[in-house]
Amino acid sequence: MTTHPDELAGLTGLFTDEEHQIAASVRALCASEVEPHIGRWFEDGELDDPRGLMRSLGSLGVLGMHLDGYGCGGMSATAYGVACLELEACDSGLRSMVSVQGSLAMFAIWRWASEEEKQRWLPGMATGEMVGCFGLTEPDHGSDPAHMRTRARRDGGDWIIDGRKMWITNGSLADVAVIWAQTDEGIRGFAVPTSTPGFTANTIKHKMSLRASVTSELVLDGVRVPDSATFPEVRGLRGPLSCLSEARYGIVWGAMGSARTAIECAQRYAVEREQFGRPIGGFQLTQQKLADMSLEYVKGVLLAVHLGRLKDATGLRPEQVSLGKLNNVREAIEICRTARTILGANGISLEYPVMRHANNLESVLTYEGTVEMHTLILGQKLTGQDAFR
Repeated sequence: MTTHPDELAGLTGLFTDEEHQIAASVRALCASEVEPHIGRWFEDGELDDPRGLMRSLGSLGVLGMHLDGYGCGGMSATAYGVACLELEACDSGLRSMVSVQGSLAMFAIWRWASEEEKQRWLPGMATGEMVGCFGLTEPDHGSDPAHMRTRARRDGGDWIIDGRKMWITNGSLADVAVIWAQTDEGIRGFAVPTSTPGFTANTIKHKMSLRASVTSELVLDGVRVPDSATFPEVRGLRGPLSCLSEARYGIVWGAMGSARTAIECAQRYAVEREQFGRPIGGFQLTQQKLADMSLEYVKGVLLAVHLGRLKDATGLRPEQVSLGKLNNVREAIEICRTARTILGANGISLEYPVMRHANNLESVLTYEGTVEMHTLILGQKLTGQDAFR
């Protein structure tokens, strides 16, 4: 008889009844609407009906579920984390869709936009009827957003925005794009309707990772928006970085979902696959791999739960989010790689989820802050020395 790593470590006892219900609801939606198709979507690099899927996620209540008001769920950070784990256990692209909608686009509007803009966008985004994206990364500026080239200038009572944003999840689906741009007043944020003349979103093809996800280049060529579209109170990097902390927190949980799926697959395979007259799970080296993977998974979930409870109680500092993102994604990708070795040649087939998760995690490893950036954030806090430059 096999034992699941969650049961082995007693992880289920860490969660409330409500959190278990959220996990079960997300898992059920994934099982009915995503899992039967996800291998084909990944292979084709295209979802059948991404806006329909977004509406289903909205009906489930996971879009902006940790925000208050405007039709949002107002649930705890831990509850949101549990949802992220279950979404990414299905596919990282699915969790990215939800994270960008809720933790980047919706959070930016909820935290920084005017009341008028909040009322305009957030209720529809919570239901999934409206889709948002978050434009910070540029073709030449990823880890160094302070030197972004996108620029907004005043023109009477309006703003004119010119620039390009790259690797933008949901970009080709979006009704509203949160755009960060240089201005004479410092970096500012704008809620830009994607129907505005001069705004173009081009879907990025030929990806080898996050293939079941819409990724786009945004081009803004003389895009005119009223002053009401600006985020009135925030200047500088404080605005976008606050949003990134929200998204990174979801990744801390989500990465453990990918890891869990890989372990479950490898565990089943090890019991069923026979070589040399016995299941390969009966060999010591295979058991060592399963034990090591499970150990790192358990530690990652414990870290995610700790950060979730801490976020609910007092809030998280950026370096605490970096600690979780750095550890959990790094360990999740190693778990997927090890699980692939247990499956041997079958591990590279889309008949199994392991290689798909491993490929997706290659993107998760570097987006929302690379390994190097999170390492330096922790190093600066540990030593008091800034080593970024």
